[in-house]
Amino acid sequence: MALTKDDIINAVADMSVMEVVELIEAMEEKFGVSAAAAVVAGPGGGEAAAEEEQTEFDLVLTSAGDKKVNVIKAVREITGLGLKEAKGAVDGAPATIKEAMSKEDAEAAKTKLEEAGASVELK
Repeated sequence: MALTKDDIINAVADMSVMEVVELIEAMEEKFGVSAAAAVVAGPGGGEAAAEEEQTEFDLVLTSAGDKKVNVIKAVREITGLGLKEAKGAVDGAPATIKEAMSKEDAEAAKTKLEEAGASVELK
């Protein structure tokens, strides 16, 4: 007699948390998969994850342009860095100025840097 999905679910429901963790580890080892990867991929494979809209952006300074002083001021304002650190970031272009920004904040920072004369891209 084969086990049904309901039989398995009922058996798991009666387990302690530690027993469930051990069961998951054993299944990952047996089948050579990761439960976390299966959850991310979800039904239909990786297509669903790829279609999600990006919510965090990295602000990357690609070039300081001709008005380097204005760009340094803008970088300081956006990041809160000191003069030396901001100058180092501008001199080291291309450089990531700020990571994991919301779309609105990233767009505002990009506009501010472009107005100061810099070339910027969001990743």
